[in-house]
Amino acid sequence: MDIIENLREQGISEKLIEDIFYFRRFYKLEKNLEYRITKSNRYFYGKDIISMCISSILEEENILLSGPKATGKNLLADNLSEIFLRPQWNTSFHINTDSSTLIGTDTFIDNEVKLRRGSVYECAINGGFGVFDEINMAKNDAIVVLHSALDYRRVIDVPGYERVNLHPATRFIGTMNYEYAGTKELNEALVSRFMVIDIPEIEEEKIMMILKDEFDDADEEKLNQFAGIFLDLQLKCKNGEISSKSVDLRGLIGSLKIIRRGLGPNLAINMGMTGKTFDIYEKEIVGDIIKTRIPDKWESKDIFPNKKLCHIK
Repeated sequence: MDIIENLREQGISEKLIEDIFYFRRFYKLEKNLEYRITKSNRYFYGKDIISMCISSILEEENILLSGPKATGKNLLADNLSEIFLRPQWNTSFHINTDSSTLIGTDTFIDNEVKLRRGSVYECAINGGFGVFDEINMAKNDAIVVLHSALDYRRVIDVPGYERVNLHPATRFIGTMNYEYAGTKELNEALVSRFMVIDIPEIEEEKIMMILKDEFDDADEEKLNQFAGIFLDLQLKCKNGEISSKSVDLRGLIGSLKIIRRGLGPNLAINMGMTGKTFDIYEKEIVGDIIKTRIPDKWESKDIFPNKKLCHIK
């Protein structure tokens, strides 16, 4: 399914879709940058959230996606790049991410000192979408250089080189999750430069939509049990009984792929979810939840009775 068809299927207004097409026509994509559009076989589901994101981007706003683990923040950022047909540069913040990572650093090329452009610089000149992954792990040194790019000035001062005006199609998308170790409270000056969109915990209807979209050859009743594992773990995490390590939608999808390949369900789910925590007590809790949902006697063919031919990827 084309991503615009998916928007229509979710009930996004035709006016917004018309504006997306106008944006695409107005800001032509350079041929040599097409490879930077992140195209995905998966789609984020959530009419209101997608509508908020699209409206903000059309109004030249940057957006900050905030929410718990496994709510699809990165998938949504990828989808937005594809919706607007804009090249994407992704920066994952960690302890070693500094201003030179974002803006650029001096390097020696052809017997000359030249600037090796960073991700924010490339976004600025190419009209890209810059994704700041886990922005609340960023050091102050990295954040300060973003202020003039994120507010009304829309410029970057590159020390020793030039002042760069942002391409009018340039947008920045931050993602954040307070549950991860090493995160911190964002300062007010930075938050004020974003439109903040809170993404709620995933619900049964939404997770089933995701799983059925990915595994249309699975038995729906049994697929519902795998969705139940995720929802049970999510509730346990919310109540403080376990950490968020095993609440892993990527791990669940990965487990189902391996089951479709032919591995037993319990072995696969142990790799994809139970194995994500290294605490013995927590492993027991996760294992007990899985046992209530997945009988030992189940085999791959029970979950995928109409299995499609799986080719090597």
